[in-house]
Amino acid sequence: MTHFADRLQDRIDRLGNPTVMGLDPQPALVPPDILDAALASSPDPRLGLARAYREWNRLLIRSVSDVIPAVKPQVAYYELLGAPGMEVLEDTIAMARDAGMLVIADGKRNDIGSTAEAYAAAFLGGMTLPDGRRIEGLRADAVTLNAYLGSDGIRPFLEAGRANGAGVFVLVRTSNPGASEFQDLRDGQGIPLYARIAEQVDAWGADWVGESGLSAVGAVVGATWPSEARLLRGQMPRAIFLVPGYGAQGAGADDAVAGFREDGRGGLVNASRSLMGAWRKAGPGIHPVDAVRREALRMRDDLSQALDRCCPGRSR
Repeated sequence: MTHFADRLQDRIDRLGNPTVMGLDPQPALVPPDILDAALASSPDPRLGLARAYREWNRLLIRSVSDVIPAVKPQVAYYELLGAPGMEVLEDTIAMARDAGMLVIADGKRNDIGSTAEAYAAAFLGGMTLPDGRRIEGLRADAVTLNAYLGSDGIRPFLEAGRANGAGVFVLVRTSNPGASEFQDLRDGQGIPLYARIAEQVDAWGADWVGESGLSAVGAVVGATWPSEARLLRGQMPRAIFLVPGYGAQGAGADDAVAGFREDGRGGLVNASRSLMGAWRKAGPGIHPVDAVRREALRMRDDLSQALDRCCPGRSR
């Protein structure tokens, strides 16, 4: 079974684009013609929204699958719609994988014991019934995790990932303004909490490194903290950094690639609203799908130029 980090980095290299498209559907991000038609198709607004989200996700995936290597559906937006939303999430994962894209389920899950095992099976694997039949989970390629409960809250996901060729991304230094309230707290040696988590991420992934030299245990490191990202790269040389904060959250391309390796690899920059809602800023006569594709290409070129500036040793 191909190593997760190798699969992801190979697709990034082939497309020349370290971008992941966040699929975080909201009514305001769906073009009006799609949204209105879907809502009119059912008296149940949950079903109508689910149809709108499915159709817009389908068009988004089709429009950028040859440009963007991966998608990252934020699970909360699908859970909000109940069963119809979870069906859309399953369909979206299947559509993306059929298009050759990798899928990172953004669930930020964490628990211990059998509950953590259930979460891990739900996102990265499945379960076998006593009679031998198999129930498959969502089968994402990776899932985001919160490490607050420690190693016994992470270990079940590592085991499920190894068994199914999947990976994990652990929250280390998040992009939100309130991150410093806890993540900057220092221990008796003066080391901040986020740096201690980084130590654990490196340890968890040390024996799970692929041919690319990258681990299947990655780290979420926000683009809004570029100085910290550079320091964290030294602590986690093998981790792929999943980088939120670019675009709508205010970080630029140079900030987003600050934690990439010197060879320009080992990072994946997320954009959600700026891609899904690119049609809202498009000029008259531009189809929403075309607007999204243009923004995806602009972002690719923006990141490529930033990598040229920060990583002169990168190979193309």
